[in-house]
Amino acid sequence: MLLDCTAYSGPCACGREHKLVTEKVIVEYGAIKDFDRYMAECGLTGRRTVIYDSNTYKLPGLPHIAATKEIVMQAEGLHSEKGMIEAIFPRLDDPDVLVAVGSGTIMDFARYSAFQLGLPFAAIPTLASADGYTANICSVMIDGQKKSIPMNAPVLVVADLNIISAAPRFLTISGVADILSKYVSLADWRIAHLVSGEYYCPRVAAMAEKALEMMARCAEDMRRGEEPDFEAMTMAHMISGLTMQMLSNSRAASGAEHLIAHLVEMKPPRFEGARGVHGECVGVGTILCAEEYHAMAAKKPRAKPFVPLNPAWVREKFGPLADGIFKENEHDVLASFDSRNIVDCWAQLVDIIYTIPPAEELTALFEAIGAKRTLADIGIDPALKPEVLEISAAIRNRLTFARMRRVLDFED
Repeated sequence: MLLDCTAYSGPCACGREHKLVTEKVIVEYGAIKDFDRYMAECGLTGRRTVIYDSNTYKLPGLPHIAATKEIVMQAEGLHSEKGMIEAIFPRLDDPDVLVAVGSGTIMDFARYSAFQLGLPFAAIPTLASADGYTANICSVMIDGQKKSIPMNAPVLVVADLNIISAAPRFLTISGVADILSKYVSLADWRIAHLVSGEYYCPRVAAMAEKALEMMARCAEDMRRGEEPDFEAMTMAHMISGLTMQMLSNSRAASGAEHLIAHLVEMKPPRFEGARGVHGECVGVGTILCAEEYHAMAAKKPRAKPFVPLNPAWVREKFGPLADGIFKENEHDVLASFDSRNIVDCWAQLVDIIYTIPPAEELTALFEAIGAKRTLADIGIDPALKPEVLEISAAIRNRLTFARMRRVLDFED
């Protein structure tokens, strides 16, 4: 399957012009054998540095593409941390183009390096586990805090389904959960647009919905015991990633549910034992948000005035990470609109919430396909459940329904 990304570029009815760097996405069995031809078609010629991690480099059946230089990063302890990525710069050997072979972390190394050094890059995904392959942003650890920063999108993506279909099953399942999280992220975006007038693009939202629908069908097939449709699953990730490139942010793809994954990675006090790959944590966050959002929708709200985050609360909940949280929330998005708008729009807001399946339905689906679904599954004490959404909402200054709880009271 070939996705011609130029069709998504240009002026849009939303009033903006969307510009994509990615030209081609190829998702096929055996696609890697034609990698050099695809590179030439995209004008990606000259000195080529190819980046792997040590696990990917040794994958059975993975052809090593032609390279001027290969860099193999030790997989153990490798993560998307700004200093760790920048340490690779001197090793790149002045290439004309970078190629990343692997999954999320290696892609981050390539896209950040390409952005900082002004280089094009191409991606060869080896997992259908996350949707960042076609994005031009990424969440990176900076001084202990997860930050979304601009990076280069790949000019070319070649996803060989022979490689992707051979990945460990739990990573494929985590990718399913990552895309199903769009139930929450799209609801959060629409609610923010409704109550605050935040920019919203129906075309981009429709793309995210398409990715969600594709993955929901795949999940239902898996529930019935059928083999995963790796082509549809992988393409769903690619389309979701393109929404980030079109917006230059993750608004359509990441809401309150994704902040659970950031909480796991940041490990503030009482969350030191949290663990799990990205999609697993996001999936648990999706169920948690579905439960809380539906419960809130059943209540009668009252608006209350905006109050900045309490410094004592921030220091208690985030410990040594507190200074970064203060900086992130310096211009709190909750102060940008009248909280009475939420109450005035409540009926429409509830309709949006009901586009999210009930937590019971999501839990049953996740259990059937073998996905993680509880806080305990990702190493978080279930006793912390009442606080998880409140704490995680402070990690990113993004208007989500979970964050809006700070300016709402509810009548029983």
